[in-house]
Amino acid sequence: MREIEVEIILASPADIPALCHLLSELFSQEAEFQPDYEAQSRGLTRIITDPNIGHIFVVRRDSQIVGMVNLLYTVSTALGERVAWLEDMVVSSDVRGLGVGSRLLEHAVEFARQNGCRRLSLLTDADNLQAQHFYQRQGFRASEMLPMRLVF
Repeated sequence: MREIEVEIILASPADIPALCHLLSELFSQEAEFQPDYEAQSRGLTRIITDPNIGHIFVVRRDSQIVGMVNLLYTVSTALGERVAWLEDMVVSSDVRGLGVGSRLLEHAVEFARQNGCRRLSLLTDADNLQAQHFYQRQGFRASEMLPMRLVF
């Protein structure tokens, strides 16, 4: 596999338009979500400006953002410790297959570990076998828990 040179850093408010573009690419593939620039921008702003909520990492190739991932935090009463949700992992289609996603995920996992998280959870669409295989190769395993939602 050919790898490309990239930089992985924390997102800033100036990155929000590019992140909304990546989220539009992601949400257009997902069953439960639709692209909504205003909602995405609001959510990204809340995360970027409050590290107690989470962190967003971006992948830069030259001056372009080509990937992103969110870590969102909570506390598990079962573990009595901080845990994280990995959300919105997306790599631009023009750099997929070049190791960018693996490096981004490794960075997020290591950051979560170093910042006291004892568990990292994520969701994928049930029919997105490619994503499920990607995460399994990185050590994630299917949970016996069934995700359920109540939308207001």
